[in-house]
Amino acid sequence: MGFRIEEDTMGNVKVQSDKLWGAQTQRSLENFHIGSETIPKEFIVSYAYVKKACALSNFHFKKLNKSKCDLIVKVCEEIIQGKLDSHFPLHIWQTGSGTHTNMNLNEVIVNRAYELDNTIKLDANDDVNMSQSTNDTFPSAMRIAVLMQIRKLKKSLTLLKSSFTKKEKQFKGVLKVGRTHLQDAASIYISDEIGGYASMLEYPSLQINDGLKYIKQLPIGGTAVGNGLNAPKGFDKKVCEYLNSELKFGLSPLEDKFYGLTSHDGEVFLSGALNALASNLMKIANDIRWLGSGPNCAIGELKLPKNEPGSSIMPFKSNPTQPEAMAMVAVQVMANHSAVSIAASQGNFELNVFRPVIIYNLLQSIRLLDDAMESFALKCIEGLELNEDRINGFLEKSLMDVTVLTPYIGYKNSSKIARYAYENSIGLKASAIALGILSEEEFEKYFLR
Repeated sequence: MGFRIEEDTMGNVKVQSDKLWGAQTQRSLENFHIGSETIPKEFIVSYAYVKKACALSNFHFKKLNKSKCDLIVKVCEEIIQGKLDSHFPLHIWQTGSGTHTNMNLNEVIVNRAYELDNTIKLDANDDVNMSQSTNDTFPSAMRIAVLMQIRKLKKSLTLLKSSFTKKEKQFKGVLKVGRTHLQDAASIYISDEIGGYASMLEYPSLQINDGLKYIKQLPIGGTAVGNGLNAPKGFDKKVCEYLNSELKFGLSPLEDKFYGLTSHDGEVFLSGALNALASNLMKIANDIRWLGSGPNCAIGELKLPKNEPGSSIMPFKSNPTQPEAMAMVAVQVMANHSAVSIAASQGNFELNVFRPVIIYNLLQSIRLLDDAMESFALKCIEGLELNEDRINGFLEKSLMDVTVLTPYIGYKNSSKIARYAYENSIGLKASAIALGILSEEEFEKYFLR
């Protein structure tokens, strides 16, 4: 394997000849052998959009000539298309500002540009990083990456909500035992229960939308410490203008760049909405697997799709694997929210230096929720069926429907009827008649499910 020599301000570094990165990327690879987690591809794509918009803005302000601008834009488009994925190898566990990743982009753009046109000499710092700093471009790229992935998340969220809405209509009119405190409760329609799951997806969706209004504000133009050093006036607005023309996100510059460089409360807010969604999905997944437990010796009111064998030793066993996967994803998202919250609190003076871990966890949460909701919808909810014999059997044994009698005979008499029925293994009607509290005619009149 051949090598070439790359140079930075600290000296010379050997880089594999088939790699497009330069000295600073290589130093990061050599100095940070920590974990296996690398900068997500989605983030690299979003950073390329930022670099492209910055080059166009620098050309607009006559700081960068057209030939250099065109080359930078062309390489950025290759990065966006995924043509250069193998040249972005850096780990999450690196400098907390993300400088190594910024320089990885800058160096790849320079070296790929040289391959495309060796008559034009680009410099990673002076040309590709012109009017920029890692400190304002990295968080701007973070927010673009989040917006891009949330677009996908919304589709899977809508799919799962739609799946529950279909089942709500399909199961309409079927009465079942309600349950509170893991104990029998008054009867409900299963369509109402399923409809509640749909609403548990609708409200986090609204909360996510609330969070996005903060994510759409970029600290671009703040450069190193928030005062816009070396960036032309209006650079921030022009970058957002170019980004909006391509991505249609409605981006705007953060007015207070000092706040934008040191704080990530917008990411925490959005992560909180994702955490709320995960909490609801955990509840839904647990309900589905409990209601589908059995088939003969548990609740068993729902029939879950049998997607694969459930045991290596027990024949015919089928497990609620989709709800289990969803529940595990919810656990990870909740853990990620803790990591995002703690990392965002580490904004010391003019800069937060826990950014790679913030974006890694935030993107993982979005990706996992997106994939899990689609899988849960298609592989579980769409195939749900009712076990009406089991539902009706429980309904006949339920004592909590005695609650409908309390407006007529009072709480104490209703309690006597339920207790006597339980102790003598008889129904509520027989109990009410045996105790002389109600006649058969009165019971039939009052007891309406």
